[in-house]
Amino acid sequence: MRPLEDVRIISLEQYGAGPFGSMHLAELGADVVKIEDPTSGGDVGRHVPPYAGDGDSLFFESFNKNKSSVLLDIRTEAGRAVFHDLVRSADAVYSNLRGDVPAKLGIRYEDLKDVNPRIVCCSLTGFGMTGPRSREPGYDYVLQALGGWMSLTGEPGGAPQKAGLSLVDYSGGFVAAIAVLAGIHAARRDGVGTDCDLSLYDTAVSLLTYPATWHMTAGYEPVRTRHSAHPSLVPFQAFEAADGWLVVGCAKEKFWQRLTVVLERPDLAEDARFATFADRDRHRDVLLPVLEDLFRGRDVATWIAVMGAAGIPCAPIHEVDEALTDEHTLARGLVAETEHPTWGTARSLRSPVRVGPPGDDTTPARRGPAMGEHTETVLRGIGYDDERLAAARAAGAFGPREGTA
Repeated sequence: MRPLEDVRIISLEQYGAGPFGSMHLAELGADVVKIEDPTSGGDVGRHVPPYAGDGDSLFFESFNKNKSSVLLDIRTEAGRAVFHDLVRSADAVYSNLRGDVPAKLGIRYEDLKDVNPRIVCCSLTGFGMTGPRSREPGYDYVLQALGGWMSLTGEPGGAPQKAGLSLVDYSGGFVAAIAVLAGIHAARRDGVGTDCDLSLYDTAVSLLTYPATWHMTAGYEPVRTRHSAHPSLVPFQAFEAADGWLVVGCAKEKFWQRLTVVLERPDLAEDARFATFADRDRHRDVLLPVLEDLFRGRDVATWIAVMGAAGIPCAPIHEVDEALTDEHTLARGLVAETEHPTWGTARSLRSPVRVGPPGDDTTPARRGPAMGEHTETVLRGIGYDDERLAAARAAGAFGPREGTA
């Protein structure tokens, strides 16, 4: 039995951040019932190019494995009634919509507590439900800019840059998943549900972590560093070798000592300017050009071999295909295969969250659902018979398109 098999989550989600968070809960066994609006084409992620075929975008597949899809127009009276029946069967209502939309849709705790007093209403929004930006839409790129990330990313003197992935979205999804679990735990203990007000903005700012503490407490001014160098640990950055790039990280003094041996430069270890973390940081402009010249003298494979043998943290800078086919990626079972009606065998990534003995993870992945694929199945599971389904359909609960079992 997977750890969350006794948890049901009703999700109103789209694009990346919200679906990413709930997908991890689904992989841990939670029954994630994805509500999709039949009047708007469902989750907009279904239509993200370039690999999109008849609503079966591979973008959507990346964030929606192991979920069920129910077509429901909760803006109609009939759809609202069906939604409330689902809420009665659930532990949480989970959404990632603009900050003012949960109130408009009536999916906050104060809206649903009379339907289910134990319901947890988790809203992951761009800017939260309070504050001057609460009504603004929030997207990862925007949040990387506002959260200070882009000011720290890229080469000194160059244009500000975003991270290569939507890391605010994905971090926000993880934060929301944690909040859902905490809320459900408290509701089961106390018998009372709650709201969880999460935002991508809060997530982005909170991840400034130690540079923020340094700045607010000691006046440190964060700056961009050459070759993605750590702001205080030297050397801890990317180096160019004879045929490519690698990262070397001397996060402990012993690694610096070992590196001087591998580089065949014992004089560097004996130089008082480079004796400690603080010394090397003060004299980085002297030390780094020396190290860069040395690293250019051998190829990446040679450096990785000799430094790996010495126990120095290092890695080649992989292309995406190299990361996906690395032997450790495969050994850890990170690649999931699902049979998909449009794409045949679809390959995507599994959750890194594992609960159980190491290596004991044989749970098969289930492809992302077709829009409304489970409408009838889910509703029959909470007591709907043919008559109630027909009545709800006739009243417009499922909109102009009907779900199928």
